[in-house]
Amino acid sequence: MTGVLLIGNFLSDSLGNRGVCEDLAAGLRARGWPLVTASSRPRRLPRLFDMLSTSWRERRRYSVAQVDVFSGPSFYWAEAVCALLRRFGCPYVLTLHGGALPLFARRHPKRVARLLGSADAVTAPSRYLVRALAPVRPDIIWLPNSIDLGRFRFRERQKPRPRLVWLRAFHRIYNPVLAVRTIAELRQEFPAVELAMYGADRGDGTLRHARDAVRALGLVRCVRIEKATVFRRVPDRLDESDIFLNTSSVDNAPVSLIEAMACGLAVVSTNVGGIPHLMEHERQALLVPPNDPEAMASAVRRILIEPSLGAQLSRNARHAAERYDREPILTRWEELLDRVRRPT
Repeated sequence: MTGVLLIGNFLSDSLGNRGVCEDLAAGLRARGWPLVTASSRPRRLPRLFDMLSTSWRERRRYSVAQVDVFSGPSFYWAEAVCALLRRFGCPYVLTLHGGALPLFARRHPKRVARLLGSADAVTAPSRYLVRALAPVRPDIIWLPNSIDLGRFRFRERQKPRPRLVWLRAFHRIYNPVLAVRTIAELRQEFPAVELAMYGADRGDGTLRHARDAVRALGLVRCVRIEKATVFRRVPDRLDESDIFLNTSSVDNAPVSLIEAMACGLAVVSTNVGGIPHLMEHERQALLVPPNDPEAMASAVRRILIEPSLGAQLSRNARHAAERYDREPILTRWEELLDRVRRPT
């Protein structure tokens, strides 16, 4: 079996962020694929150097590569790695990530077209990105993010309690302060409301802003903020709550949302990016405009006071999450890598 190079952010041990690339690596490794991975370096420039040096140094150990592509500085990393791969003739698959990538493509159309056109195949985890980037690369393959469904115990939320959870990174695009402001809107009517927030600190000041908002709004007793939760504890953290808040301003196909659906939480999310492609309003979730704490609080209120709504959202969410079970999606990855790989 051929070796595979996976290029992405393997940062769960250093920063607490578990990337989709780590889940893909774990699944392929469990199926016997020899892997080379990069990078786990927490700082940006050392990470780029590690990606390039690993790609070159280990080039005889793999015959196909998979490279994650994000907007911003990370796009340049993908360009650099792919230029190196082309130098010694290694075929590669690009995987598109991030709700901001379509805007980046509009701002840098030639660069995005050049990179996507150079790949042997391009995948995206959401139909949102497939459609948004179709003018650049019309044959993008939809390969969704996956979860190990067996890790997540389903509990139907027949009578949801005012126990909420937020599980993303503390970064401005995920807008955690909106979750805090939502609790402030709810507290008068639901004095027992609680919010647990878990996420890695991305270092842009958002974690500090969230903590400042908790103090300023007098929510110290009902909002608990922790920097991150380890991967193996995520199912337990989700099971402790009944309502999941997703407050992002930009989004694509977040694994944390799929995990919440698998557990049967009633989801309230901003209606941005790939979210409406992942879940339907009033079927698997309640979707609200971005940065609107009153609208988000009103959606939570509906779940708490309408007897059948929570149970309906819970059942439908679990059913939808079953489409993202890891094993069949891993099989599709194996078929793609085997088709693209360089003959050994």
